[in-house]
Amino acid sequence: MFQLNISLPEQLQEFLEQQVATGGYANTNEYINYLIFQEQQRIAQKQLESLLIEGLDSGEVVEVTDEWWEEKRAKLVEQLRQRQ
Repeated sequence: MFQLNISLPEQLQEFLEQQVATGGYANTNEYINYLIFQEQQRIAQKQLESLLIEGLDSGEVVEVTDEWWEEKRAKLVEQLRQRQ
């Protein structure tokens, strides 16, 4: 496991200890791991939103209806039949 030593100003150290005490964390390591996990989740969410926006902006707007899905399914079935 990777070990990291950091120096904190007294004010941040007090804040960290307070968060551990009031947040139900076993120790500072657990709290810092939680913060890193939260940041990973935030970055992943931002990337997902960016990809969704890119997808929305990528082409012509198509109304997706039951008929549209049925047409897509029929085309895929036909393509599979042609390959066999």
